[in-house]
Amino acid sequence: MTPRLLRLYPAGFRRAFGEEVAEAYREATEGAGPIARLREAADIVAHALRLRLGVGSAHRGGRLFAATAPFALAATGAHAAFQLASALNRAYVTGRPDVETPLGYAMYGFSVLTLIGAVLGLSGRFAVGARTAFAGVAGNAACLVVAVLPGALDMPLEHLAYLTPPLVIAALPLLCPPDLHPPCRIRTTTGLVALLLWAPLSVVLLGLLDAGGLAMMPLWRFAVTVAAALALAGGPALSGIRTSGRFALATAPFLILGHFAGVVGEDTALPCLALIAATGLAVRLWRRRRSDPAGHA
Repeated sequence: MTPRLLRLYPAGFRRAFGEEVAEAYREATEGAGPIARLREAADIVAHALRLRLGVGSAHRGGRLFAATAPFALAATGAHAAFQLASALNRAYVTGRPDVETPLGYAMYGFSVLTLIGAVLGLSGRFAVGARTAFAGVAGNAACLVVAVLPGALDMPLEHLAYLTPPLVIAALPLLCPPDLHPPCRIRTTTGLVALLLWAPLSVVLLGLLDAGGLAMMPLWRFAVTVAAALALAGGPALSGIRTSGRFALATAPFLILGHFAGVVGEDTALPCLALIAATGLAVRLWRRRRSDPAGHA
């Protein structure tokens, strides 16, 4: 391990465990290729960052990230699915895609990568799924930056700030401590492959369903992708939401990405907040009833 990597750790941790970390890194990278070395270095950087920010598994912040990370990943996947379904819907209705350039098709490809990463992460391969989803979001952001470079000097700062929230939300699962990752929900390779095939197919079906005129409502389309992502996250993710603060942090990514998707605005914000508040109250009452011994009498 290079001294530069080791210096990323807090001084106290470096004095106590620096040699142990360096030895573990040497053993993991001995005879390894450049990709394996890069992956181990990324793990070191993420670990050091978690300790610096106080979000390790022994910290309260780490447990908070562990509880809310599946929802950030679910929101990222739902946003990508919504974008893909909406693009397919418009292409089917108008007879031509929104963007007919290599950069536009690259953005669609990165959205598919984001969706696959979210499905992988929520099905139990959390580390690789979170990294894949973040790579997809970062790739999309890079494409947007390249697209606006010719007029970047004349672009208002708030337009450039549009790139930040999706990146931050996609990065949140990366801060989840490894020993607090959600459990594996789909254990067989066959089940995982079937899910990875079904996810893009369901996006296609959603786009074509809207094109048939059954529900030409973007909010409805976004709600379907959110419901599918939450169903994939399942009970293990919901069981970690034990307080009102955690519930607020878990729902915030959906509202933020819904706003950037153009479906949560002034007209829909209040109904969405009311629905979220009602859901939170129902979950709280359900948990209280389950924990109340008299409720089982």
